Amino acid sequence: MANSGIPAAKLRAWWAHRQWLDGAHHGATPAEVLAATGWARSVGGAAPYLGLFARAGLDRSAVDEAVAALDVHELPSARGCTYVLPASDFALGLAVGAAAPEGDIAAAEKHLGVTRDEIEKLCLTISQVLSSTAPLDPTAIREAAGGAVRSLGEAGRKRGQSTTLPLALGLLQARGLIRRVPVNGRLDQQRYGYVSWDQPVKGSAAELAERYFSWAAPASLKHFRWFSGFTAATAKAAIAPLELTTLPGTDLFIPPQLADEFADFTAPTAPTYTLLAGIDGLHLLHRDLSRLIDPADADRPVPTAKAARSFGTEADPQTHVVTDRGRIVGFWEYDTDQQEIVHQLFVPADAALREAIARTEAFVRDQLGDARGFSLDSPKSRAPKIAALRAASAQSSDGR
Repeated sequence: MANSGIPAAKLRAWWAHRQWLDGAHHGATPAEVLAATGWARSVGGAAPYLGLFARAGLDRSAVDEAVAALDVHELPSARGCTYVLPASDFALGLAVGAAAPEGDIAAAEKHLGVTRDEIEKLCLTISQVLSSTAPLDPTAIREAAGGAVRSLGEAGRKRGQSTTLPLALGLLQARGLIRRVPVNGRLDQQRYGYVSWDQPVKGSAAELAERYFSWAAPASLKHFRWFSGFTAATAKAAIAPLELTTLPGTDLFIPPQLADEFADFTAPTAPTYTLLAGIDGLHLLHRDLSRLIDPADADRPVPTAKAARSFGTEADPQTHVVTDRGRIVGFWEYDTDQQEIVHQLFVPADAALREAIARTEAFVRDQLGDARGFSLDSPKSRAPKIAALRAASAQSSDGR
């Protein structure tokens, strides 16, 4: 990322400010946070809860209530990946993610002998089976659909498609005709039932670009292409109506209505610490990790990494992160046995940082029970990482 002439500290602090990580928005609703700061990536871990807690002090019950009320919802959207979106963006999110299930069906047609007609008939059967109020899990749907669901045998299992059911469910979700309901109302797991739905699917690449640059600017075309999954031609066409301003000496764009505010912005002198998931939007909207790393930290080893990888060479954090005004200043994980956050800090732990850690620790312990990074993360799989963080912290005076 070229940013000649613009101090890195200013860019990082601005991104944190636009991501509502400056402590100025406590009390906002989940939908307000997501509309203003961007869709929250969800992979069956704690990231949505941690992000909403960091930005607005929202407890788990407030988020779960918003999910139950359909003020926010987890949907397949950009790049076909699941995000938690505000209701105002449901139609757009589904529209920009619509190509993913089509690609899955095309691959199944090519490699597994599946026909489009077969999947469309299965979609019709599923639609007749589901209601709008009583969720059915995949096993119940398969039983109710009977012979309409076909096993794809060993070839399908090798490609991660044991039956035709996921193909039909993905297509129906993308069309807004069904939605997934978490079985216990929580976002940090991946057990779902399905209900029928009637959600319009509409929106353009330009609409996504407008949203994206309001969340993530300054950002480059490469950053936008990463988030959207668009080709270079589509991305360029999408941003053209926005008349974005290019920051001098950089490849970064910013909407004209934000340009003066950015020019006048000064990075705060006092630290503002937040504990975020490794896939938080502060990182993942751009997926350009080096912009959040101070050069002094680039050579730090990654906990449990093979071949002595350094932090500055990573595409994504391998742990949750501690940030200060947009700069990553530490790694952290949650130890369920000790019910505590284990961390490795890059800066001295002052009173404000200790308070931020204690506040997040209490949130995870009392409301979440764990802070999984993703659906398959577990206390057992996380144990080597926690041990590495403890050892690194013990060796560093900054971590004590």
